[in-house]
Amino acid sequence: MKLRIIALLIFTGLFVTAQAQQKPAFWKEVQAFKKKDSLNMPAKGGILFIGSSSFTKWTDLETVYKSYGAINRGFGGSTLIDVNNYVKDVVFPYAARQVVIYCGENDVAAGASAIETLNRFATLFTSIRNNQDNVPIIYVSMKQSPSRTKYASAVIHANALIKEYLSHYQSTQFVDVDSKMHNKDGSLRPELFLSDMLHMKPAGYDIWIKELTPYLQKK
Repeated sequence: MKLRIIALLIFTGLFVTAQAQQKPAFWKEVQAFKKKDSLNMPAKGGILFIGSSSFTKWTDLETVYKSYGAINRGFGGSTLIDVNNYVKDVVFPYAARQVVIYCGENDVAAGASAIETLNRFATLFTSIRNNQDNVPIIYVSMKQSPSRTKYASAVIHANALIKEYLSHYQSTQFVDVDSKMHNKDGSLRPELFLSDMLHMKPAGYDIWIKELTPYLQKK
């Protein structure tokens, strides 16, 4: 009996320890940002880019927009919920003069409806504006991807809802990149994508740069 009790206590202790060691999703990525900041904190008042892997994999983003003081804090695989969970870590410290968001595609792919995606975006938008009243915010439209064609209608619907939502707020901009990544007949352009048919080649980012740059605030 005593051995059973001891074994149970050991098991319970190991379980509690394992639970305590578990970290929330993207904890490591956010800690990496914090370490990077501790070594070289970006100047306040830059343009902050937050969101999912389309920003993470835009590896020369900060170089392309160096003169704008760009700060890339996208973390791959994230949803709008994830970004909002870390808003105090990836948004607030930088006191950005402008915030650019690309996120929502993973929400839709994980099963969120267009309305759910809008509500998640609204939560993030409100969190940012509650911290920085009327900070200019740009939303880069979700792109359709060849590997996710079954979500096309939800992506289009969510984009339309977010565009409508932003139209009711000052200092906001919805930048449509999705329609620019299609052929004239409406078909997707697979040559813009990597072999996974989800993430983009430089040619895809060239389209984004062309569409986004006119709306970025210069220093």
